[in-house]
Amino acid sequence: MSLLKRLEQEKQNLNEGPDTQERVFSQPVVKDPYQELKLKIHKQVIEELDDEILKGDKTDVEISPEKLKSQIEDLVNPIIDREAGFIPRADRAKIVSEIIDEVIGLGPITPLINDPTVSEIMVNGPHQVYVERSGKLQLTDISFRDNDHVMHIIEKIVAPLGRRIDESSPMVDARLPDGSRVNAIIPPLALKGPTITIRKFSKDPLQIDDLIRFGTLTPQMAKFLEACVKGRLNIVVSGGTGSGKTTTLNVLSSFIPNDERIITCEDAAELQLRQEHVVTLESRPANIEGKGAVTIRDLVKNCLRMRPDRIVVGEVRSGEALDMLQAMNTGHDGSLTTGHANSPRDMLSRLETMVLMAGMELPVRAIREQIASAVDMIVQQNRLKDGSRKITHITEVLGLEGDTIVLQDIFVFEQKGVDDRGRIIGQFRPTGIRPKFLSKLEAAGIILPEDTFAVPIS
Repeated sequence: MSLLKRLEQEKQNLNEGPDTQERVFSQPVVKDPYQELKLKIHKQVIEELDDEILKGDKTDVEISPEKLKSQIEDLVNPIIDREAGFIPRADRAKIVSEIIDEVIGLGPITPLINDPTVSEIMVNGPHQVYVERSGKLQLTDISFRDNDHVMHIIEKIVAPLGRRIDESSPMVDARLPDGSRVNAIIPPLALKGPTITIRKFSKDPLQIDDLIRFGTLTPQMAKFLEACVKGRLNIVVSGGTGSGKTTTLNVLSSFIPNDERIITCEDAAELQLRQEHVVTLESRPANIEGKGAVTIRDLVKNCLRMRPDRIVVGEVRSGEALDMLQAMNTGHDGSLTTGHANSPRDMLSRLETMVLMAGMELPVRAIREQIASAVDMIVQQNRLKDGSRKITHITEVLGLEGDTIVLQDIFVFEQKGVDDRGRIIGQFRPTGIRPKFLSKLEAAGIILPEDTFAVPIS
């Protein structure tokens, strides 16, 4: 979204109705001594910036963020001199910074958005903002003025995407321009006020070397996973919320050769693929009349008609699992997806449940046959108690024996204890079992070193 459009939206939000000033900027529980001054400056800056742009006939010209920040600063300082007289230099600088964040950023949480050490931002109503750093939650000293201020920021996020949030549609999934995922839920569903959860993504996508450095997996496991992706195995990445599934999916997707056509299907487009031939599809919620919804299942069905070499589904949650399995079983080898589960075995159970959610009255054995023939491997990722994220299992799906899908672990993470700093002690190790799909990899010209699956001598 361009800065000019943001400015127009900000002005529209400020002038939406006769009670807008009171609605958007009502008083908080803890009063900021400069609050009324900042409100007055904010409105004047929006009006004066708009007038300057219109007079200069620059409505079709993009303004750089640096130039706009400089313009805002030039406008704010005279207003402070006129309205408040002497204000300490530190407070003045803080007011200028906050006004800039309100006009062209996301208000109080803008510094958190720009902080590379923050991986998640959780706004629990106006007076409680948590962040996640290194896998651990921390309470910040940042707060909003009131519930309406939080609503104002939510509207700034969702409006450019054509999404809406109100009492009739009180939940929304969206994304920021950098691809970060946003979920917002408002009263009457959120009893303590509007709630925002932002899952941030780095501007430069993490690579496999980064995951090795973080201790998520070993170089041996990384080479094996790269071979599996290049060998066109169907892989499901499973794990709990915040375990790093999407990051791992992104890394696995980076191994797809550049000459293949990749189609991604997501609720909020967050995968950051660097290949040349990528088509990104995003689902759409229903409109105000309850019509026009486009689900992940619709996207998966449609992408089968788009001549994909690889299908990457951000996450399977319900009936789209059936379409995904059918795609894997009908010539679209090398497909990737994620799902919520606590273990590889649980992931299979969840897939069964999700296939039943498609409304097809299939016998359980038929579903299991579909799963066993479609899925080649499950990569299980967990977030441990110390906040670290580990790939705890790389598991091969062998097939169906009787009514049971047989699994075998290729690599596992063994937790041995906790050190005096609360960090998990453990090690990755191969189980010594050579996967049965090795012949498929070798047929594709991918030869793994002999010691890839060798159990280390302790």
